[in-house]
Amino acid sequence: MSSAAGPDPSEAPEERHFLSTAEAAALERELLEDYRFGRQQLVELCGHASAVAVTKAFPLPALSRKQRTVLVVCGPEQNGAVGLVCARHLRVFYEPTIFYPTRSLDLLHRDLTTQCEKMDIPFLSYLPTEVQLINEAYGLVVDAVLGPGVEPGEVGGPCTRALATLKLLSIPLVSLDIPSGWDAETGSDSEDGLRPDVLVSLAAPKRCAGRFSGRHHFVAGRFVPDDVRRKFALRLPGYTGTDCVAAL
Repeated sequence: MSSAAGPDPSEAPEERHFLSTAEAAALERELLEDYRFGRQQLVELCGHASAVAVTKAFPLPALSRKQRTVLVVCGPEQNGAVGLVCARHLRVFYEPTIFYPTRSLDLLHRDLTTQCEKMDIPFLSYLPTEVQLINEAYGLVVDAVLGPGVEPGEVGGPCTRALATLKLLSIPLVSLDIPSGWDAETGSDSEDGLRPDVLVSLAAPKRCAGRFSGRHHFVAGRFVPDDVRRKFALRLPGYTGTDCVAAL
């Protein structure tokens, strides 16, 4: 795990952009325990920044009405909670729909689901298996199914089947934190798994992001204190103006 020691001068510069799984967990613990961030607070910050990243990758003036329809696919773990927040913020600019097949009983997930329902964001009862129906109905899809360290088998059959469908889409795909199904360390399954057009790394990119080859890669981590960035030797681009995301 990275400590307060500075980065190794012999380390390749690009390696300092990424966090190992252990370092990412340690960074989150630091925010929760030392800086007293709440879990809901972090989910809100990440979800809002993810929505902002979507607006930068797909600017509203360049989109037709059909292209403003967004399908957000959420899993039952923390990445799914971020997806629910992302959908709520997207509601201000786009026309989001949520597919949340395996609902968590966690109170945070339930509260976020209620907020989306109160904002009249529709929830799909099932995901069409005919990929063309999804391609025709939506302008893009947000993948918030699996986060780092979560295996497809852990979230149930409906999520696994949803991922199999997402692999076949021809419309743009935005993955939050890591593409669902990828190993956060090695990026294994990056060839046969999801191939997102946009990746939004939360707090800081994970090691597997080094294998991402899509059109846009954003980091949503402006909320990470400077001392924490220095402790984990993060070398990331600066944030412009009041932006909460930065392009990598």
